[in-house]
Amino acid sequence: MRVLIADDHAIVRKGLIELLKEEFPLLNVTEASNGVQALAEINKKIWDIILLDISMPGQNGIEVLKQMRAMGIKAPILMLSMHPEETFAIRALKAGASGFLNKDRTPEELTSAIQLVLAGRKYVTPKIAEQLADLMDPSMQPLYNRLSDREIQVLQLIASGMQVSDIAEEISLSVNTISTYRTRILEKLALKNNAEITRYAFDNNLV
Repeated sequence: MRVLIADDHAIVRKGLIELLKEEFPLLNVTEASNGVQALAEINKKIWDIILLDISMPGQNGIEVLKQMRAMGIKAPILMLSMHPEETFAIRALKAGASGFLNKDRTPEELTSAIQLVLAGRKYVTPKIAEQLADLMDPSMQPLYNRLSDREIQVLQLIASGMQVSDIAEEISLSVNTISTYRTRILEKLALKNNAEITRYAFDNNLV
């Protein structure tokens, strides 16, 4: 089985490999520590499955996921994250993910999720299914669902303490563009400054 694992933490990658080897002895793994590396590897092989972390330096996992699907990659892509399911699962599924798994889940759940998406199905937990049902009622949605994926990324970087110029360099956009995203974030979330952005991000498990 050919697997691409993209995660910026080497320990996490090694742990995933060891877990997968127990279930899939004929494992052929390629590792990537960020989105750029993952995209560089994507056309080198025909992958059976891709495990993609959401929080990576530079391009985050959802941006990478969108690019992979735009490139015509049909392999199942299972998104992994330290963030709660309710924060990013729906966003990932809308972007083309085959499933979403929180990193605090058990090894058995990871194996089940992989087997399910390998069979061509979606991996959706009961909590995600409930959230999908709530999409029918806009009043049930948190304010941050108004943000685009890029705006979410900028919000996270602001909350991490980065300045606009640093964020621009980190994700290869202009300072003016990042400033525009910041303004939109403030408007959409009815916030006033970076301190309130940071507080909102932590209160809503976005960082």
